Amino acid sequence: MRKSILGLSASILACALAAVSAPAFAQDGPTPELTVTGNAAVVTDYRFRGISQTDKRFALQGGLTVTHSSGFYVSTWGSSIDDYVAAGSDQELDLIAGYSKTVGAATFDVGVLYYYYPGSGGGNTDFVEPYASIKGTFGPATAKLTANYAPKAKALTVDGVHKEDNLYLAGDLSASIPNTPLGVSAHLGHSFGPSYLVPVGKGYTDWSVGATYTWSHLTFGVSYVDTDTHFRPNAAAGNFRDAARGGVVGSVTASF
Repeated sequence: MRKSILGLSASILACALAAVSAPAFAQDGPTPELTVTGNAAVVTDYRFRGISQTDKRFALQGGLTVTHSSGFYVSTWGSSIDDYVAAGSDQELDLIAGYSKTVGAATFDVGVLYYYYPGSGGGNTDFVEPYASIKGTFGPATAKLTANYAPKAKALTVDGVHKEDNLYLAGDLSASIPNTPLGVSAHLGHSFGPSYLVPVGKGYTDWSVGATYTWSHLTFGVSYVDTDTHFRPNAAAGNFRDAARGGVVGSVTASF
């Protein structure tokens, strides 16, 4: 199954350094024009819109983001994948450029994401997906609505002849528990097809609930992910594992 992200977006942990023995008249330094953040993670299963990209096995992931003070940013994110995702490729690399602006309690984000699958054996697997989101913060809680649209492309073909497009709509809720390192989250999304990103029929729904524990630069996560569809990508080889079936996913993420 060709596809990413989170689809996964990369988690970012901000670090503040306190001055020691600073004089009383010390001033905060100017806000840097460029901010660089990154992360590395190990997950027990890489799920993209509810469907496993690793045949329900472990994946190594990592990302890097450069943000300008104006709100423009560029980012890259990668993950190991199973070879059924993109014509034999065993890795996914996402290249992202966008702009984010906060107005009051709302944050607007628009950009474009390019899915690149190196070593895909000459297959036409890469595609572009513009996206837009709005996020609101209410005390310790955050709500986010996202739309991703991939224009018609050969990489999304179902019959190998006609180009297809794909629309994905999602809503996310997350909250930190005050005075604790704990957080909770919930996700609901729907993929509209037909396209290669929709394994069966004209569309399907995915959802998840999860919790995190943050300690220093490390975040430990556990979630339950499920869909209302089925996808057995290796059935021809005698492996009838359902990549769309619900399951528990664990993760350890280091942010810097």
